[in-house]
Amino acid sequence: MSSVAEDFDHDRIARDHHDNHGLPGGLYLRRARTGDVKGIEALVAPLAEDRILLAKDTVTYFETLQEFWLVVDPQPDGTEILAGCGALHIIWSDLAEARTVATSPDYRGRGVGKALIRQLIADARQLGVDRIFCLTFETGFFGSLGFEPIKGIPVSPEVYVELLHSTDEGVAEFLDLARVKPNTLGNSRMIKFL
Repeated sequence: MSSVAEDFDHDRIARDHHDNHGLPGGLYLRRARTGDVKGIEALVAPLAEDRILLAKDTVTYFETLQEFWLVVDPQPDGTEILAGCGALHIIWSDLAEARTVATSPDYRGRGVGKALIRQLIADARQLGVDRIFCLTFETGFFGSLGFEPIKGIPVSPEVYVELLHSTDEGVAEFLDLARVKPNTLGNSRMIKFL
């Protein structure tokens, strides 16, 4: 007797999930791997120094690595240049955050950010998420992708109380809690309804 589970090629599916997906201009979109953490940190560091993105500990990048997509530029010697990164972090059953979205200055204006956000939106839909939140200075960029400024706290009082239990800074930013104000420096809270 043959079982579907025995015949199913899990290794192929795992490999495909991390395959490169071609983008215009020879760039590729792919899932992050453990070897990418140092590159992600290096890409984010100047933005964290300028207080555009929040700084994170190395361990946090490893703990959330499965949330990350990268855009890379393959080089003739087989190496890659990291052009951009972005992560989708689930906050609640119908809510996620697009976070740590960064594009290398050398690759801005080439569609890197849009490719990342579109992939995060596709992932959110697959996971059953109805809304994606972001905290950003780039309101024009996110607005061009359908994000709107958040008015108030767009969750029910019951969900609000549950979210208060979270230790995640992104949740605190979404809730617009006073304790995160020194970190957000006037960033805009924006949301996209899927």
